Amino acid sequence: MGSGWEWDDSLFAGTARYYRRGRLPYAPGLAGTLAEVLQLDGRGRLIDVGCGPGIIALSLAHLFSEIVGVDPDRGMVAEAAREAAEQGVAGKARWVQARAEDLPAGLGMFDLATFAQSFHWMDRALVAVTIKGMLKTGGVLAHISDLKTETGQGTETGTGTVTETGIVGGLPHPAAPRSAVDELVKQYLGPVRRAGRGVLPHGTPGGEAAVLTRAGFSGPQRHVVPGGQPLERSADDLVAEVFSMSFSAPHLFGTRRDAFETDLRQLLREASPSGRFSARQPSTEIFVWRNGPR
Repeated sequence: MGSGWEWDDSLFAGTARYYRRGRLPYAPGLAGTLAEVLQLDGRGRLIDVGCGPGIIALSLAHLFSEIVGVDPDRGMVAEAAREAAEQGVAGKARWVQARAEDLPAGLGMFDLATFAQSFHWMDRALVAVTIKGMLKTGGVLAHISDLKTETGQGTETGTGTVTETGIVGGLPHPAAPRSAVDELVKQYLGPVRRAGRGVLPHGTPGGEAAVLTRAGFSGPQRHVVPGGQPLERSADDLVAEVFSMSFSAPHLFGTRRDAFETDLRQLLREASPSGRFSARQPSTEIFVWRNGPR
């Protein structure tokens, strides 16, 4: 990744229980867009690399005969398996605790590989070449993220900060006080972004297009799934959002975790005495890269 940082297994430790509740969802048309663009018909195999609690893989499960999720965090894999069982798709789902750098791990060949806001944590050059070798000819790598030109939602950004928009136009509740939350995190954890046992003073890397081009993928084709739908969030949702982030994972606070949560909830009460907040659904950006000529 550069900047002297090395991955360690505490990067997302303790965040799995907060992830699904805390993170804003991807735009609701994501599965339909991928189905149309890639002509998915319920057959084929999907591998979701850095799958977290299975959000993307499970949202696409109806479009494949088998889904495989890979994540290095034990808690994430367990949460994904629990959710797959709850959704009734455990029979077509497999969850593997492993780093992307450990692939192919005997998992076979796939029609689609997805990276949903996970690629930047990996040895990207190595993983890109490895995944290309795991895709069938004509297979696709889809890089999925919130549309970065939109703000007002909590997300893992390159700097580790969260954005602030104040009032959400036309909606009944105030926006989450994200700049204030970010400052509170810095009061407890210091001004430099935390990442596992290390720090990321310059954030995570960009330039995915160059990495994937060098690996031999063709493309990309860019698709934006529109958001903008109004969302209502509770204080509990926002607390979960904070604890779902690598740079404010629960373990980083050590013995001060409870004190931090108390201060966080007080900050949220001051921002919205009702405990309700408004947001707008972020749009989702998809870059489609093909294994072989376009």
